[in-house]
Amino acid sequence: MSKKINITDVILRDGHQSLIATRMRTEDMLPVAEKLDKAGYWSLEVWGGATFDACVRFLKEDPWERLRQLRQAIPNTRLQMLLRGQNLLGYRHYSDDVVTAFVEKAASNGIDVFRVFDALNDVRNLETAIAAVKKTGKHAQGTICYTTSPVHTVEAFVDQARRMADMGADSIAIKDMAGLLTPQVTFDLVSALKQSLTLPIFLHSHYTSGMASMCQLKAVEAGVDHLDTCISSFAGGTSHPPTETIAAALQAAGYETGLDMKILGEVAAHFREVRKKYHQFESEYNGVDTSVLINQVPGGMMSNLANQLKEQGALDRIRDVFTEIPRVREDLGYPPLVTPTSQIVGTQAVLNVITGKRYETITNEVKRYLQGWYGQAPAPVNLELQKKAIGKEDVIDCRPADLLQPELHKLKEEVGDLAESDEDMLTYAMFPEVAKPFLQGRKAGTLKPEPLQPKADAKAAGVATEFKITVHGETYDIHVTGVSPSGESERRFYMTVDGEPEEIMIESTGAYTPAEGGGKRQRASAPGHITTAMPGNIVDVLVKEGQTVAVGDAVLIIEAMKMETEIKVGVAGVVKGVFAKKGDRVTPGEILVDIETA
Repeated sequence: MSKKINITDVILRDGHQSLIATRMRTEDMLPVAEKLDKAGYWSLEVWGGATFDACVRFLKEDPWERLRQLRQAIPNTRLQMLLRGQNLLGYRHYSDDVVTAFVEKAASNGIDVFRVFDALNDVRNLETAIAAVKKTGKHAQGTICYTTSPVHTVEAFVDQARRMADMGADSIAIKDMAGLLTPQVTFDLVSALKQSLTLPIFLHSHYTSGMASMCQLKAVEAGVDHLDTCISSFAGGTSHPPTETIAAALQAAGYETGLDMKILGEVAAHFREVRKKYHQFESEYNGVDTSVLINQVPGGMMSNLANQLKEQGALDRIRDVFTEIPRVREDLGYPPLVTPTSQIVGTQAVLNVITGKRYETITNEVKRYLQGWYGQAPAPVNLELQKKAIGKEDVIDCRPADLLQPELHKLKEEVGDLAESDEDMLTYAMFPEVAKPFLQGRKAGTLKPEPLQPKADAKAAGVATEFKITVHGETYDIHVTGVSPSGESERRFYMTVDGEPEEIMIESTGAYTPAEGGGKRQRASAPGHITTAMPGNIVDVLVKEGQTVAVGDAVLIIEAMKMETEIKVGVAGVVKGVFAKKGDRVTPGEILVDIETA
């Protein structure tokens, strides 16, 4: 009897995370759920990764409700999620009681298989999550984040797998998030794992470098048990090998997959049409790009990075960012580029490029990383950078969560009546600044997802999108960069004014109103005018009028590209004015704090 190779399809999670910046809505998943359930998959990856964040931040959907709906619509196939170990689905380490509570709720809402990983491959950060999964009776999958560096070897990965097996992992996954595996290394790694362990081995490899299909076939030759693929209409490029192609190749080679090719064709047709709906999130960097073998930027990171840079009017600098990423990664001790380290490295690289000075601004997450709050770096970090980032503070060398106090009770108090369930409280735990307005809007019935642009944009329709407008003797260059669909009571326009991104609302009557927090501040023109290097949202204001500040003092905390950064002053003096408050949207060049210098 021929060996069966089990297939997991990632269309409902990593496929659209890689190609359309995680923007697929539940309404486009449910109509084909029954077919997915009958196709013959071992599991479907439907949750985790960036989907939770995207649901709340952009789509204004309850991610827990998405999971429940998918569970109801797909009753016969295992549902799988990607869990970032002690980071869960957020960007920091959570206390053990939060990790346990999250796993319990994910299991009770429908998750059967938990692919648990740590961005640094620090297995200490997997202990609590794996134990919690085992307690629920679900499948705990220990994960190797594959990357290349002087310290990442086949022997090191096998040792990591053994330690995860000792923790009780039910299987081992090789997660090749950037498509860095080569066919021969795949064969060697899978062979070594099969020789050392009796657990099933899974392979998850992105197509970014163009080698993933070859790697999968070599993995099968080496004895791999499970492969991750993506339905063809969302496959290739920064996504994954096409499900139908791999299934046909395996069948021709004498292997069984259990997949129904007719149903797969119907599923592919559905998502081929769905993909057109999200064209605005497609990036020219979605295709096969062998430069990944140098910059190591994963598919999901590339798609989201391009989209974030576009939103900030800096997409033309993306190649500079790709060049800077490996340099930042080396400074941080060669962390694998997978969330959250991909976001930590990527955002710092963006700051280094946009500001023109490396590490002039250091994100709070880089500081925490260098202090040891994410675990042990794979290799020694840049000591000069570490000293600049954390000063005289101690570097921690234990499991970071050992230093965290239980926080479930505190989180429940903070969110208060906004949380209608434990799931709401856990959403708040993951992303407090984003979850709070989401929960408020849901209660008030005012949630609106970000608009989807019609395929025929204004320029294609022959409508002017670039203007010169003179107001009180000053001329401004106006460029409309995005328009929401017509038919709403208000339409959102994204514009650049003299090269700076702005956002306005135009009511159906045609009346203009500035977007909240924008268009009201003076332009920075003096050393004491404190501004931001990137557009973002104010998380906290750290100073008030009359306060004395010294060079290097932090005055604001801004969230940009999902990372928090302190804005520090380059002059000493007295705070003359504060022109931003918590929650405001701010853009580069605006005076946020005015310092009167001595």
